Order: sequence, then structure tokens, then C-alpha cells
Amino acid sequence: MASANLQRHTGWKLMGMYLLLSTIAFFMLLPLLWLVSTALKSQGENLFQFPPQFIPAHPTLENFVKAWNSDPRNPFSRYFFNSIIVSLLTVGLNVLSSSLAAYPLARLKFKGRDFIFSTVVATILIPFQIVMIPLFIISVQLRLQNTYLGMIFPAIASAFGIFLMRQAFQSVPKELEEAARMDGCSELGIWWSVMLPAVRPALVTLAIFVFIGSWSDFLWPLIITNKPEMATLPLGVARLTGLSDTDWRVVAAGSVLSIAPILAFFIAMQRYIVPSDAASGVKG
Repeated sequence: MASANLQRHTGWKLMGMYLLLSTIAFFMLLPLLWLVSTALKSQGENLFQFPPQFIPAHPTLENFVKAWNSDPRNPFSRYFFNSIIVSLLTVGLNVLSSSLAAYPLARLKFKGRDFIFSTVVATILIPFQIVMIPLFIISVQLRLQNTYLGMIFPAIASAFGIFLMRQAFQSVPKELEEAARMDGCSELGIWWSVMLPAVRPALVTLAIFVFIGSWSDFLWPLIITNKPEMATLPLGVARLTGLSDTDWRVVAAGSVLSIAPILAFFIAMQRYIVPSDAASGVKG
């Protein structure tokens, strides 16, 4: 009897927890759902009616076509191409530099290691607005303005990435490293063949964070570029307000188009955020 009451209590508790989580998820997704609803509404529907109509009366994809072809000189496809190039290069270089910098800070012993790591982590507290002007001056002096390299320059390395990868490297069993060193593997070989496969979930997590940050970055591309053909998607969506006479349906459609790659990237990468066998595959 007591066991049945306990199971019933546990069932109600789980149901309440799932109901609470579902409610929170709904309110978090509500702005995104409303954005999609606005993008699908036809021109004859009033966006500001009360009470608001969530489901479009006459769904249409016309707004997406208008957003994609909003500027014949610099179409949305150009903004997509620029964002893809900048985001992928940023992810690759950031993951590479962060993992290279984190490995000696996690696995090698040398004088001043903890001080260097503490200094790197302390830079997280510095707002980007403080270093923005020096970065712009350096970029201009290096002739990186209106270039892809200029747009990825501030994000080539990050203190957060170094911190994340260092913590991941420290969780790898030392036996794996010692076995590789006994086989004659160099430090670079250990980093590449042993450490990186063992911390794959951390690598994927860092890649997701960097991709989202780079894809949605508005301020730095706005500063470092002044040519419309070099604009990224956030800049392209902002320009829709002027090109479409502030047609919020078209602006919403452009926003949905800019968000879709982030969702696709996350869905494609989330399956790799699982513990790696190499991270704990040490026989007793």
C-alpha cells in the first residue's frame, strides 16, 4: 500500500515538473512563434488588431520572397554567403586556437601557468565596447576593413573558449596521456590524437556558442564594414526596415531566414554532445 502511494506521489510529482517545464518552454518559444506567425500573414491581415490573431487567416510565403529579393544590387543570398563564410571561419579558428592554448594550461607544468590562466579568464570581465576602438584601429592599420578576416579578427580566440577547453582537458584521465607518451607520441600528437577526441563534447559545445555569437553579431560587422556587399545577415535584416518601408511582415520573414541556420546548426551538432568513450575508457 505504501509502495503504491509512493508511486502515485512520484507520478504526480513528475507530471507537475513536466507541466512546469512545458509552460516555461512555451513562454520562451512564444516570441519565435509570433515571429513566424507574422512572417506568414498576408498583406490584408492587420498585425496590430486586438485581440491579436496568432494563426494567420491566409498563410503566404510572399513575405519570404520579398525579403530574399529586397535589394537587387545586394540580395539576401549575398548576406547569407557572407554570414556563412564569417561564421564557419570564426568557429574553425576559435576552436583551434582555444584548444591549442588550453592544452598546455591544463596538462603541462611550467612556471606562471596559473597566473597566465587567471589573467586570461579575467579578460572575460572586460566589455567588448572598451576594446572596440583599439581593435578597429588595429584592423584598419592591418588593412582588414571590408574583409572577411577583419570581421573574424576579434573572435579568433576567446577567453571563454580557453577556459572551457582547459576544464575539459583536465577531466581526461592521465593514463591516456601517459600511454600515448610511452608510445613515442609528441605533445602535439597527444593533443591531436588523444585529447581532442576525448573532449569532443566540449569542442562541439564551444563550436555552437561561437557559431551563434558570430552569426548574430551586429556591432562589429557594422563598424568594420562600410560596403553593402560585405554586410552579414543581421545588417541585412536591419536594412529591410528601409528597403520595404517598414513592412513588418517582410522584416519578420527576414528575421526567420536569419534564425533558421542557427537552429539547423544546433540540431545537426547536438547529437555529438555526448560523453566520449575515450574520456573514460581506462581499464582498471
